[in-house]
Amino acid sequence: MSIPKGKLIAIGGAEDKGADLEKGELFRYNLNFFELGILRRIVEEAGGPAARIEVITTASTIPYEVGENYMDAFGKIGCTNIGVIHIRNREDALREEYIHRISSCACVLFSGGNQLRLTAIFGGTQFLSIIKKRYREEYFIIAGTSAGAMAMSNTMIYEGNPTRAHLKGEVKITTGLGLMDEVIFDSHFEKRGRFARLAQAVSANPSCIGIGLGEDTGMLITEGNRMEAIGSGLVIIVDGHDIRYTNMADIPEGNPLSIENLKVHFCAKGNGYLVQERKFVELMGKTTTPVMTDVY
Repeated sequence: MSIPKGKLIAIGGAEDKGADLEKGELFRYNLNFFELGILRRIVEEAGGPAARIEVITTASTIPYEVGENYMDAFGKIGCTNIGVIHIRNREDALREEYIHRISSCACVLFSGGNQLRLTAIFGGTQFLSIIKKRYREEYFIIAGTSAGAMAMSNTMIYEGNPTRAHLKGEVKITTGLGLMDEVIFDSHFEKRGRFARLAQAVSANPSCIGIGLGEDTGMLITEGNRMEAIGSGLVIIVDGHDIRYTNMADIPEGNPLSIENLKVHFCAKGNGYLVQERKFVELMGKTTTPVMTDVY
């Protein structure tokens, strides 16, 4: 498979969209990652504040509110060329206007919501084919947050209650948008306690690397292989390649799983991971998370 020329930015959801002190809104994180964080990094990778970025709200049940939020957030960092595409069904995905817009923009951002909406509406369409072709052949940025990140991979989790995810059959998997092979993304990872969910998905698909994305945290993926952690939280890597034992194939559904030798890595800002080499990298970005001392 050829090395893609574009980049993926998979975000765990709830990315910091900045503060509005006039409305009494404060930053939700202890560092101001909005100014140096995920949305700014998307803009930087796309070519700067003048680059055309299209926000695709298909996954959301409140698309107009989501679109306005992103228009406002990107506007705070000086972006003047942001568009919102409200595709609600497969017929919408055929519209020539939308085909032209995703053929000419520098970046697309898939919002959060329900990842099954993305696969059911875009699967097999010219719209998705153009996005995938541009990612393979051009310097083209594809970002996705929450459901938009989970749908990026070929193997996609679409359901799984965290309180029952240790039981066989409770985690549902289907085919995603196919932008990246050999990985499985999960989002809102620590906040919603989804470790067991991703562990089950990996144990059933041990050729895949599990990527648990924390909130306001993401992975910038280059060449379909080099991953750099960005944002304010953690990315947890779950590697099942060296599993020595699992009862996954032998127990009935509804029974608890056992897994031996499942590897886990924690990646903070600036750390990285090489998917093909299955290797943690201490310094993939320019800097790692700053050490904070004597903070009161």
